[in-house]
Amino acid sequence: MVRVIDKLLLFVFSLAVLVACGVLLFCAFGWISYETLGTFAHNVYYDLKTALIFIALTVVVALISIRFLYVSFRRGKANVPSIDQRTDYGDIRISMETVENLSLKAARRTRGVKDLKARVKVSQAGLEIIIRAIVDGESSIPQLTEEMQSGVKSHIEEITGIPVAIVTVFVANIQQSSPTFKSRVE
Repeated sequence: MVRVIDKLLLFVFSLAVLVACGVLLFCAFGWISYETLGTFAHNVYYDLKTALIFIALTVVVALISIRFLYVSFRRGKANVPSIDQRTDYGDIRISMETVENLSLKAARRTRGVKDLKARVKVSQAGLEIIIRAIVDGESSIPQLTEEMQSGVKSHIEEITGIPVAIVTVFVANIQQSSPTFKSRVE
């Protein structure tokens, strides 16, 4: 929820800065007359309604700026997505990135696969691992994916001790063979 609010604030702040830049550019090119600016400045000083609107907008932009300064200097918390386990000796936290890398390592052991990507989700039944692969096109895809699924499942369960509910393999494409050119020697 906080990220959505920050994105909305960033949008509003960017819009305010864009409008301010536009007004300043219009002034610099002389498209807004000096008299108009003088009238606006006079209204800010002497017209309560204009002054209140100007003050409100300035305070909102200043508060958004303070929020962004706070967010930029705040230390990153340990909000890295992880899988938490409790043992007799204490807690164990394994990052999702670690499980993804272990999945890729196990999937690379399968012959005939290239360009792998992994995504891990946690469910009530255990881990749900999605592997995206490009295959060489020489091997049987059902046999290759079944070998990859069992290899990834057993490797993750053995290394992390976390049950794997499902391993989904998405074969995105086959590897395109590059044309070979024979050099001519004369």
